[in-house]
Amino acid sequence: MSEKDDAVLVAFGEFVRAQRRLAQVSQRNLARLSGVSDSYLSQIERGNYRPSPQVVKQLAKAFGLEPKQLYTMLGFMDDDESGGTTSVEHAIQLDEQLDSGQKDTLIRVYRSLLGKD
Repeated sequence: MSEKDDAVLVAFGEFVRAQRRLAQVSQRNLARLSGVSDSYLSQIERGNYRPSPQVVKQLAKAFGLEPKQLYTMLGFMDDDESGGTTSVEHAIQLDEQLDSGQKDTLIRVYRSLLGKD
């Protein structure tokens, strides 16, 4: 795996973890909701595994997101197939479950994790 692939998996894992925490759901409960094992979910959150498209779809459904947002993040779809660029920040902005203050806070946390603040 290339460094770019590693960075994508880490960013995706951080996104999943942030979404889970915002939803105030434990890893075990998210695993039940999405139909994956909690140990597998833990590996995804740490950026150790590239989940299959089916697992991504199940996670998106558990979060109430469109799977194409997550597919694009992981490179399963090209930007032009998804209708535009989807980044972690963009996905946060699209999340209808968050108010603007929560979105701003989550983006600041994400940027600080990447050292972009």
